[in-house]
Amino acid sequence: MTTSTAPYVGYSRSSNISTNARLMLTLMLLVPVFLFADVLVGIRGIDVGTDTYVYAMVFHELGSSASAVTRFEPGFELVTYLVSALGVSLQVYQCVLFGLLLLMVVLASRRYFDYLGGSHGYMTYLCAGLMFLFLSPMFVNASINAVRQGLASLPVFAALLCFHQRQWRAFFIYGAIATSFHYSSLLYLAFAPLLLINLKYLRIAAVLGFIAYCTGLTMIVVRAAAPFIYDAVMDYSLGAKYKSGVRLDFAAFSIFWYALPFVVSGLVRKPFSTRIKDSTAVYLVMLLPFFLIGWGNFSNRFLLSAYMAISLMVAAIFFHSRLSMLRNPILLRVGLIVSCAVFYYYVSNQVLV
Repeated sequence: MTTSTAPYVGYSRSSNISTNARLMLTLMLLVPVFLFADVLVGIRGIDVGTDTYVYAMVFHELGSSASAVTRFEPGFELVTYLVSALGVSLQVYQCVLFGLLLLMVVLASRRYFDYLGGSHGYMTYLCAGLMFLFLSPMFVNASINAVRQGLASLPVFAALLCFHQRQWRAFFIYGAIATSFHYSSLLYLAFAPLLLINLKYLRIAAVLGFIAYCTGLTMIVVRAAAPFIYDAVMDYSLGAKYKSGVRLDFAAFSIFWYALPFVVSGLVRKPFSTRIKDSTAVYLVMLLPFFLIGWGNFSNRFLLSAYMAISLMVAAIFFHSRLSMLRNPILLRVGLIVSCAVFYYYVSNQVLV
């Protein structure tokens, strides 16, 4: 393989440390990090996270009666029922849920790593991806609040990556997993066919969606053409104190992350700079549901998938960087350890977006 296509992971070929030894060293870091984060989220109190008490209530109801009726999606309900049937505590149930979220991180990061054409150093990339996820308040939201949608978010990203590569079987598998955890996944998957068109036209569609959202046009159109959808969006958690309406701050923030891979492309090794820019098409598709109905209550939930994908995209920029300092495996591992402290602060203080 030529040097122009082989991913550089910061190790010299003359190094005396074997690949297996490096793998073991990475696992010695990742396993404690996974356990730390899992226990941290799992032992949280019932008052940590707006929806935690709802999941706790259903967990106890299913434990006492298998015929209890819930509004949860089948995949999430099945997991809840199986764990409750074991007779374990609420804290164990919460650990299982966050453990599943970490599993989704592993699966989605591996899918994105392969999408970019990576062949070596996945474990280092996983460290970078976890670091940026732990630094993201949106990931905390997925961990302790919007748990069902959090579990669905990264499978949505993986499904759309598969669609972009015309891997239909994998698309349906990841799509089914996502939908089994949260029905809103169907909204993202419905826009997947746009990945079949030329990227230029997709960008035009996204720009028009951005303008229509920022001017309030999408809200007016949905209210006139589909009032039942408008009412459903506006009535979501109606009594909660959260700013609804057009969120220009969210819209601008979202576009910033779309532009970032293009701005820093010169700092990323080829061909990965091109592939990362290609993957922004998937990111744009994940923004379209927000541009369509992101003016209702808790509109940030429509950005959860996109913002979690951002962490993996930024991790790829670091991992494939031309700058040795940014791609240094030791720096990325130290960064992961530091991010654990940030994640602890976020969870303890319920820092959410």
